[in-house]
Formats: sequence, structure tokens, C-alpha cells
Amino acid sequence: MKKKIQIENQVSEPVAAYGTLGTTSLIGLLGTDYTPSTDFDLLNLARKGVSKKALISLVKQISLTIQEVAGIMHISERTLQRYAPATIIKTEHAEKAIELARLYERGVEVFGTMDNFNDWMKTPNYTLNGETPFNLLDTSIGFDLILQTLGRIEYGIFS
Repeated sequence: MKKKIQIENQVSEPVAAYGTLGTTSLIGLLGTDYTPSTDFDLLNLARKGVSKKALISLVKQISLTIQEVAGIMHISERTLQRYAPATIIKTEHAEKAIELARLYERGVEVFGTMDNFNDWMKTPNYTLNGETPFNLLDTSIGFDLILQTLGRIEYGIFS
């Protein structure tokens, strides 16, 4: 008689190695219209564009103002306000919105709550030359510096 062997602690390759997003998705940040599950889905979303409605959902979730997001996206606040909710925002601006959503998602992973991360984003940081992380969001290099700092914080390195 053969016995069935049940494998309880099966080790598998990390999903991140294949470009799949983590368990916290961008759905809550980009609105219910989008359900990306891989980095290629995000690439396609950036190419297609993001609706103003989704951007406003992001803005509300991360507790920013339209003025702050307009500055990050390099678009005038007035232009952003004139868009209808269904208007699709161009690729370069959609890419910034996705980058912002990913950054905030990562920040919440590291700090535990959106409030803690928002507080950190608005506090001068020694490793960022005394600048507040939020002031660095106007460039992709700034986003990278913030992500690097979050990685150091996660691993307990002075940041």
C-alpha cells in the first residue's frame, strides 16, 4: 500500500524574478479600472495612458493635492483641472503617475502605513542632502534616490 506524501513547505522560485507585482497591487492607487499583475501590464498601461479619474483616485489615496501632483507630473494645474474625468492622460504623464503609485506602495511596505510614509516624505533627510524626499519627486533621478533610501531603511542602514 502506497502512502501519499504531502509537501508542506515547498520552496519555489521568487515570483519577483519574473516581473510579477507584489501582493499589494496598484488597483487601490490607480482606481478600479486597472488590474496590472506584471511589469509588462504597467508598461502597456503607461503606453495607453491613465484616465484623470484614476489619477484623482491616486491623489486621494496618497493624500496629495492636485497642485502637488501637477508639479510632480510637469503639467500645469489648470490643464489638469480642465480634463474631464474620462480624459486619458498622455504617456509621459501616465508614466509619472505609475511611478508615483509604485513609490508610495513601496513606502507603505517599508513604513507600515500611508501616514508614516507621508510624514517621512515631508521631513528633511540627511542622506538626501538635507532635502525632503517629496521635493525630489520632480525627476526620475529623485524617485531613484528615494527608492534607494527606502531600501536602506528596510535593511536597517543609517538613512
